[in-house]
Amino acid sequence: MDKNFFYKKMWVIAVPVVIQNVISIGLNLVDILMIGRLGEKELAAVGSATQLFFIFSMVCFGLYSGAAVYVAQYFGAKNEAGIKKIIGIDLAAGITLSSLAFVLAMLMAPKLIWIFSRDEEVIALGAQFLRTVCFSYILTSITFAIVYNSRAVQRLKAATIINGSAIIINTVLNYCLIYGKWGMPAMGVRGSALATVIARTIELTCFVIYIFVNKQHPFHGTFKEFFSFDSVLFKNVMKTAVPVVFTEGGWATVTSLTFVAYGMLGASALAVIQIAEVVADLSQAVYFGLGNATAVIIGESLGRKETEAAFQYGGMAMKITWGMNLFVTVLLILISRPIAAVYQFNGETTHMLVLVLIAWAFTTTPKMLAYVLICGILRAGGDTLYSLAVDLSCNVVIQLSIAFFSVLVLHLPIYCVVVLVSISDITKTILCYKRYYSKKWMNIVT
Repeated sequence: MDKNFFYKKMWVIAVPVVIQNVISIGLNLVDILMIGRLGEKELAAVGSATQLFFIFSMVCFGLYSGAAVYVAQYFGAKNEAGIKKIIGIDLAAGITLSSLAFVLAMLMAPKLIWIFSRDEEVIALGAQFLRTVCFSYILTSITFAIVYNSRAVQRLKAATIINGSAIIINTVLNYCLIYGKWGMPAMGVRGSALATVIARTIELTCFVIYIFVNKQHPFHGTFKEFFSFDSVLFKNVMKTAVPVVFTEGGWATVTSLTFVAYGMLGASALAVIQIAEVVADLSQAVYFGLGNATAVIIGESLGRKETEAAFQYGGMAMKITWGMNLFVTVLLILISRPIAAVYQFNGETTHMLVLVLIAWAFTTTPKMLAYVLICGILRAGGDTLYSLAVDLSCNVVIQLSIAFFSVLVLHLPIYCVVVLVSISDITKTILCYKRYYSKKWMNIVT
């Protein structure tokens, strides 16, 4: 095992991913601030409407990260033809899924918003947002395939620049189209949705031009090279990817249903939890970089059949995670009041937001340990069925039941519910640590 190799790769892969996530989540926080200034119901409406995209995006993440096990190992084995075929599988499946999500959004928007809120104004605003933003779904599925696989082949510079630029464009357009600035119409929540569609269109166009011009890029190829995969390869990839799809799709669904439980506490609770989630995601962006980098490093090592090195790299990643947990917990507690002060809510809602942010600070450790173990280590070894079993059982049996029991039976405030729900992540962490030390997760799939 080469520690210098690990830290060098970690730096090269993790930093661009962290930058992407910080830009994305940070500007998402600004977007929420802009929508929040329209009112609590507008914020609750957008938060409810984005749950469909959240589930769709996590299903895509599951599909692409599951298939990336092959991409990373093909990259380690220097098999570019294999890489192109996996991307072809990603695109075919991703476009199919995004088309289904688009149709669902167009036909059932009010009913989807009703799941999260019974407020008629929230439903009307949410449906308005959803029927506009769904035009970005197919574009997003293609862009995600490019971005996720760029990480697996360690070509991140251009992806980071293009992705970051698109997010900045999205934020500027949000400001113009929500409030009617710079000669543009004031469209409220629909303006935010339209800004997303325009930004996604620009982003995908830039990616296509970049890959087409750069003939040395691993993704530069003909239609035949991408879509000449046979049924055997497709089935093998799906055996690895489908459990991840169910894991991520199941997690996203359970998270959205937990959002339903929070919604039973009122529109203020929905607004607060949406802000808290984005703030928490921003503070946890560095973990996303660590998880992605760990998965790529372990996948590349297994592609070269270096199983002991892969095991040791996983242990190094977990040590880094523990150190980051302490820092992030303290940071969230310190910034809770300044963040809450930015939003012009009433005193009761502001106090609720502070307490939820503090609660989130203490749940960071189990949540992020489970994330790095599952997404960074076990999946990279192709151990997707075990990851599925642990994730779904803990999410459905523990998280969902605790969320609804705490709200409907115990009538606890939202910050207490947030803390109790983290029991699910504690259980996941224990089970995944045992799996890591058993070494049963290491599989060479290529």
